[in-house]
Amino acid sequence: MGFFVYRHLGLAGCNIAIMKPLFPRRSSNTDILDAKIPQHKISGLYDGMAWYYDVWAHFTENKAQRRAIELAKIEDGLTILDVAVGTGKLFNRILKRNPNGNNVGIDIGSAFDIKMDKHTVDILFNNYMFDLIPFNQMGSIIDEFFRVLKPSGKLVMINMTKAERLGAGLYERIYRIYPLVMGGCRGIQQNNLLTEYGFKVITREYVQQMLFPSEVILATKLSD
Repeated sequence: MGFFVYRHLGLAGCNIAIMKPLFPRRSSNTDILDAKIPQHKISGLYDGMAWYYDVWAHFTENKAQRRAIELAKIEDGLTILDVAVGTGKLFNRILKRNPNGNNVGIDIGSAFDIKMDKHTVDILFNNYMFDLIPFNQMGSIIDEFFRVLKPSGKLVMINMTKAERLGAGLYERIYRIYPLVMGGCRGIQQNNLLTEYGFKVITREYVQQMLFPSEVILATKLSD
């Protein structure tokens, strides 16, 4: 039996109750693996990968990042937050399109308690982070995203996802045997969870590069 808390949304003068799971469940795809690398080891792991990560990302993640920027439709002068900024590859693209705006980048450890006020962010980018996060911690992060985004603010998310084309299952097979080789990343699907936490998913696109499977999601925040 599931346990739920409720968020009431005032839409057109009405109160609509959205059920939110107190303990986030997996998506309807029950074969999705949980995270195997403890969170306290993630920062050290990626510190060790920093010298080659951008090269890896160029050949496996670049296409998905370009599509995320396109879907965001950035207009100069916005407040944009990039959560899990990493080496800054995506953040640099944001800066070029929002030179007169307020651009903020934070690391993965700050995602659980974002030091920004409520309703201050126009667009929130999240780039290959949830594929590192255990299921039981995802909900608290999405709540933080919901809190800092303005009403109708955009959430643009990129994740490693489940294989949908020939050959992409290679990465999950590697993860099952030796997750450190994958940097702790495994394939996930976030549509359902975002909907459960008060977001409207506008589009979800599958992108594959060098057999590496990614999902790019554009969602908007419903009113509080």
